[in-house]
Amino acid sequence: MAHRELRLPLTATGRLDRVLADALGVGRATVKRAFALGEVRVRGRRARASDPAEPGAPVAVEIEMSGPIDPDPKLPLRVLAEGPGWLVADKPAGVATHPLREGETGTLASAVVARHPECAAASPDPRDGGAVQRLDVETSGCVLFARDRAAWEALHAQLSARTVDKRYLALAAGRVASGGVCSVPLAARGGRVVPVPDPERPPKTTGAPRPAETRYEVRRAFEQHTLLEVRIITGVMHQIRAHLAWLGHPVAGDVLYGGSAAALLGLTRHFLHAAVLGFERPEGGRITVESPLPPELERVLETLG
Repeated sequence: MAHRELRLPLTATGRLDRVLADALGVGRATVKRAFALGEVRVRGRRARASDPAEPGAPVAVEIEMSGPIDPDPKLPLRVLAEGPGWLVADKPAGVATHPLREGETGTLASAVVARHPECAAASPDPRDGGAVQRLDVETSGCVLFARDRAAWEALHAQLSARTVDKRYLALAAGRVASGGVCSVPLAARGGRVVPVPDPERPPKTTGAPRPAETRYEVRRAFEQHTLLEVRIITGVMHQIRAHLAWLGHPVAGDVLYGGSAAALLGLTRHFLHAAVLGFERPEGGRITVESPLPPELERVLETLG
């Protein structure tokens, strides 16, 4: 067990368990276990997972730490940029950011820890391998890793403060006339999220709605698709995919949210790529890191003309 004390972000909203998992940078299963054991206290009083998060409240928690990540030196790794306490890796599609189960290998974190073993001790949960943020399995592009605990905390604080510049390239089904903003809250339902237009009256079948803001601009128009540059201010699971589907323009190849409307011949993954990541380096100075569009997505654009 590890004892952690922290204050919830001033922007905290929604259920306490979700906010606490994000603040600690650990999986929700880890936080769920802490609540089940009665090991979470807010202002000195035992708290429940379903309690509403109180912005700025002091929290003390005992969490069970998972075992160390299994390094895999056979996996390829492309580092886009690095500094004394951090690195940005280029994640291929089809690869998980970090293990979801004990002993799982074949992840980006497994490749990172094999070359940079110090990353394993940087994150509060060793299973994360130092990963500061995550991408969906089929999403490619920039993933930020810390190489020591101080750097992890500094970088994670930027995510909580929403000062990290996260830009994606997404191929949307249909013609998008112009740029815009989608700020419909999202709530978990099973292994996906659903829009909740009225957060005061969420469906009984979902979790608590979470604020989500997605901004998009048109980069290139095709006959039946539109290439968008997307910026996310928040970091809700599947946020871009759910918001674009809500707008009637699902991400190409994303049948989970778009169904048959998202299908595109020759595309075997969803067309979503984390192209740009900008942040303040722990050692000082801002940096913007770019990941080139993968060849398989470039070929799709060539096919569309």
